[in-house]
Amino acid sequence: MTPESVVEIGQYAMKTVVLVSGPMLLAGMIVGLVISIFQAATQINEMTMTFVPKILAVFVVLIVTLPWTIQQMTAFTEAMFNRIANM
Repeated sequence: MTPESVVEIGQYAMKTVVLVSGPMLLAGMIVGLVISIFQAATQINEMTMTFVPKILAVFVVLIVTLPWTIQQMTAFTEAMFNRIANM
């Protein structure tokens, strides 16, 4: 295994991680930003007000993007198994 192939595998793995986790992290960040702006405007500092909506938003995005996420993970796994078989 050459150093170039190791770097290529690492790049592909990092790309897959970002693609799979990105939508959920983005949803949590957007909901958190909206809630913090609301809290700053109303001066309400309730911890559950930030925690529960973020959890719900991440869960909804997870359910919506689950087929695409499974497809991405399956493609990555197949590519790794094919690479192992060709060694």
